[in-house]
Amino acid sequence: MVKIINLSKSYPGGKLAVNNISLEVAPGEIFGFIGHNGAGKTTTIKCMVGILDFQKGDIFINGKSIKKEPIACKYEIAYIPDNPDIYEQLTGIQYLNFICDVYKISKTQRNEDIKKYAKMFEIDHNLGDVIASYSHGMKQKLVLLSALIRRPKLYVMDEPFVGLDPKMSYLVKETMKEKCQEGASVFFSTHVLEVAEKLCHRIAIIKMGEIVTIGKMEDVKGKKTLEDVFLELFDHA
Repeated sequence: MVKIINLSKSYPGGKLAVNNISLEVAPGEIFGFIGHNGAGKTTTIKCMVGILDFQKGDIFINGKSIKKEPIACKYEIAYIPDNPDIYEQLTGIQYLNFICDVYKISKTQRNEDIKKYAKMFEIDHNLGDVIASYSHGMKQKLVLLSALIRRPKLYVMDEPFVGLDPKMSYLVKETMKEKCQEGASVFFSTHVLEVAEKLCHRIAIIKMGEIVTIGKMEDVKGKKTLEDVFLELFDHA
């Protein structure tokens, strides 16, 4: 589903944020991307979803190059950022319908999924309210709902559990599992190592723009916890 090949990204001034990284995410897989703040997680994600250009390498989404076919790739991806930046002058339902119109979602599918997920995330009674009145957590729920109703092949999530209450975190995790069982893939960054350890099929740990370990969860951690492995890697800086 995702193939990153020798990706390098520098910012103005020559700061190398991501240095020659490669990884693959298979259909039906939950892939965790782990590292300290500033390690290159968000930069990689923004390159993957077509927000940032990059100097070297390529990224393929379902066989299509994000450089050569960005629009086609974006139809395959739902991106959930860590800090939702959405049209606050719209109501929740106006925003969802706008997203559905952009991605050509049928009225039958959108009505079915909006009803299902709005009730699940307990924002069904708030969809008529202006988004500017929403709390941060409600905005996160709305963005997640807008991703789910598109039924994409790939969910890309940057720190999806930050700011969520325990019930919502549980629902997000269960939904991630459900979508993977349906054949979609999930690629997400997180600081919550316990969640990654329980949820991910495979992980990559990134340090100063370079991947220092990658593989199946059981192979990476062995008989240790993921937290132990992570701390050992960073203590040996």
